[in-house]
Amino acid sequence: MPVARKVMSRNLLTVSPDVSLREVAERMVSRDVGAALVTQGERLVGILTERDVLRAVARGTPESTGVADLMTSDPETMEPDESTEHAAVLMIHGGFRHLPIVDGEEVVGMLSIRDLMRVVLEDSAPRGA
Repeated sequence: MPVARKVMSRNLLTVSPDVSLREVAERMVSRDVGAALVTQGERLVGILTERDVLRAVARGTPESTGVADLMTSDPETMEPDESTEHAAVLMIHGGFRHLPIVDGEEVVGMLSIRDLMRVVLEDSAPRGA
């Protein structure tokens, strides 16, 4: 299996912890991404995913609530030269679908379950195609 850097997304949405639920949801929709990386300066402090947004809405969380109150703090990360197989193990065992890729302290990408499925299915075609 390839290393993370070969398949990771570089279309990263970063927000500060004080951004509101409404604003981050709007940014996620406009950028067509399923997760926002929460940073203070250059440091990754959390991640907010579509699941987090959905849970917040279901609970009636005010849309002005800051991301800091909803994010997963200090998320699991991986380095860009680690294998996508390792990423899959982390995601399956951790129960999450987005994995920030860091090089030292710098966030350089994101792997999603969808990215990993593309690796697994790269030589496959849909029926009838």
